[in-house]
Amino acid sequence: MKRKSLQVSLVALALGASATAAFADDEVRLRLNWMYYGSHAGFAYGLDKGIYKEAGIDLDIRSGNGSGSAHRLVANGDSTFSYGSCASMVNLAAGGAPLVSVGVIDAMGTEAVIVRPDAGVKSITDLKGKTILTTANAGVNTFFPVVLEAAGLKEGDVSVTNVPDGALVSSYLQGAGGSVGILGGLDDKPAEIKANGGADPVTFPYSDFGVNQVGYCIVANTETVKNNPDLVKRFMAATVKAYKETEANPDAAIASMADIVGGSMAEDQGKAQARAVLDVTLGILYSKANTDKKLGLNVASDWDEMLALMKKYNDLKTDQPATAFYTNEFLP
Repeated sequence: MKRKSLQVSLVALALGASATAAFADDEVRLRLNWMYYGSHAGFAYGLDKGIYKEAGIDLDIRSGNGSGSAHRLVANGDSTFSYGSCASMVNLAAGGAPLVSVGVIDAMGTEAVIVRPDAGVKSITDLKGKTILTTANAGVNTFFPVVLEAAGLKEGDVSVTNVPDGALVSSYLQGAGGSVGILGGLDDKPAEIKANGGADPVTFPYSDFGVNQVGYCIVANTETVKNNPDLVKRFMAATVKAYKETEANPDAAIASMADIVGGSMAEDQGKAQARAVLDVTLGILYSKANTDKKLGLNVASDWDEMLALMKKYNDLKTDQPATAFYTNEFLP
């Protein structure tokens, strides 16, 4: 009898362990395009409030080193998903990287030339013969040649110098190398400049020069999409829910991010800076063509326009249609 009881106990224990394993949360690594800033608050809110946990996801959010680097880490299997420039992802995917956009957060680009107000630059043409700073892997680099051409300038008319990733704003403020400005996003760089004691910059949005592009995507490896579609669906459902709740409760989302990051971001000035950045992102969750206001939607016309631009100005070599680079299959 004792032996039978022991056998029953062992079977029950084994079944219990199997059940625990079967229902264990999926470990997911999300690679951001950069260190935490306001645009990322929705992810932080979803993590902090258990939205991803409810979807059966154990989320690990990691900082990145530019959009290109973030997407490459998904392509090589280091990370499950990335958040970064859609144009950067297209360049990599057209070259053979196994990547696809499964949803859009920043539906429109916020990229711009950002210039110090004391530089005397009143138009893009005033940049001729001057130096602009950027970082090597930044998605903002992709369409800068389009801006120059629209302004009647050639690429060689403006010197572009790469600086270390974390030194872009400080180099801008110091005028490093005789520079007058930077390439960066309106969603984060003006707020960072002001937070570091700089004056309101002069900005030239790429959109003013015919650059209509999809902004920032959630990117997955095509193998993940093929082999684990349920995980992609759950991740996108949780992400859409998190950003919808962030729309309704932006201060709560900033508080969640501050709790996760700590340091200066948990201070009043850091929260104010992050909120200013988040407000820009919340203002571009839906493109004009997204008439139904479906959060996360890859809008066909937006992608078609961006791909046409990249083929014309960035020497994008692909015979694939825009639909090869995105899918709406996993949106809730």
